[in-house]
Amino acid sequence: MKRSIFTLTRAAFAAAAVGTAMMVTPALAQNTIKIGMITDKVGVAKAYAEPVAAGVSFAVKELNAKGGILGKQIELLVEDDQAKPDVSATMARKLVDAGAAFIISVSLTPATQQAQSVTKESKTPHMTPSNSGDTLTTQVDNPNFWQTGPLGSTQIATLLSYAKNKNYKRVALVGENSDLGQLTNKFFKAGLEKAGIQIVAEEVVAGGATTADPQMQKVRAANPEALFMTGITTGPNLLVLKSYRQLGIKTPVLASYNLSVPVYMTAAKGLIDGITFVDAFDPAKPATQRFIEAYKKDTGTEPYNLIGYGYDGVMLVADAITRAGSTDKEKVRVAMQATKSFKGVMGSTDAAYGFVDGKRTGFDTNGMVVRVYEGDKQGKVLHVGSK
Repeated sequence: MKRSIFTLTRAAFAAAAVGTAMMVTPALAQNTIKIGMITDKVGVAKAYAEPVAAGVSFAVKELNAKGGILGKQIELLVEDDQAKPDVSATMARKLVDAGAAFIISVSLTPATQQAQSVTKESKTPHMTPSNSGDTLTTQVDNPNFWQTGPLGSTQIATLLSYAKNKNYKRVALVGENSDLGQLTNKFFKAGLEKAGIQIVAEEVVAGGATTADPQMQKVRAANPEALFMTGITTGPNLLVLKSYRQLGIKTPVLASYNLSVPVYMTAAKGLIDGITFVDAFDPAKPATQRFIEAYKKDTGTEPYNLIGYGYDGVMLVADAITRAGSTDKEKVRVAMQATKSFKGVMGSTDAAYGFVDGKRTGFDTNGMVVRVYEGDKQGKVLHVGSK
């Protein structure tokens, strides 16, 4: 999970309340299929984790209304790891002991990584539907773990593909100094250099800064054809956007995945019109439109990308258990690994989840899109894929 500093929207809070509808009485528990969810309710990943968890809860509610899985209702067991790796492992053990047939991690990447120590040992099927770290399936050799959120490298490749198609030759990078922000900037820089695109300015806005004017003045002086916002924390990004407008800079902006978080529609109101950003959510996709309408009808609020990740995660789990024909852990593992051409609400119109060539990262490498803010709203898709 990426760290971000922003206030969770009222919509996400309302959506998270959907989970209360999933309670199953003890008398019925033996006739249920238990799915565990490890989320972060109080830690640094809370702002991201809660909307993803809301998508999980909504998917469970929708499936139960249609008869559940294999004729049994789904019992959602929820644990809070506070985004702490040691606590996450403890919660994973608790869910295994409670009989969870599958565990979904919706927390910080290091916490999700640590929880794998338990699911590897217990051979419990385990996935994260939203984390984007490129090493989640490689640092631990756990055949029972899958990742269906788009990799950070895929996000960057999509934005670079858009820049290449626009024929940008001279660009600037503006990032921030968090560890993840600097790593993201490094990846962007490497991709641009590989593509033969010249970086004419590279600036960093420190966390805790009160203005980005000095950095943006240098960018303006370098006169780039495009500006890449590589930061992944909201505070510095807001300063960059404010300075960009106040200094009257007209250079096109291509922003990281952090700009897809809906908080910018309120926190950066009046500053984001025309800003492009990479996303994994296309509201014009038919399946996505159906999801949006169903979610709005049920909760009274409109869903966005983070909620969609949680929804797709549960649907992938349900599909694997259904094809396995039981909750036998090995059968479910084999079924999940065999997933191919599964179309969810996330990704471009033609995108599909699948675990090919033995890999356990399932998001379509050409399934991300580049969108543009129209006024203060997230608007249409301008570009699809990383080719």
